[in-house]
Amino acid sequence: MISQSQVNAIAATIETSGVDETTVSALRQHYQSIHFTYCMDDDLPNNTPVIEHKDFNLYLIDGREHCLCLTNDYETATGIVVAEIIAD
Repeated sequence: MISQSQVNAIAATIETSGVDETTVSALRQHYQSIHFTYCMDDDLPNNTPVIEHKDFNLYLIDGREHCLCLTNDYETATGIVVAEIIAD
């Protein structure tokens, strides 16, 4: 389970530090029980983020089954995708 307050704090950290692999690595160290994935937002078409920002979106991952899948359910979430948005 990941709480909404954790996701909000993670979003605030990314806003302050910037969205890049260094920030995601720092998040991995701080939130060791949460799995983090970093990618470009256009790698996740037709999905709804739980946090939308002009530079990044955050998506929740459900890793309870053998395959990972995106979810909007904080109760089943085991990880977060940090998806960078590249301006056109």
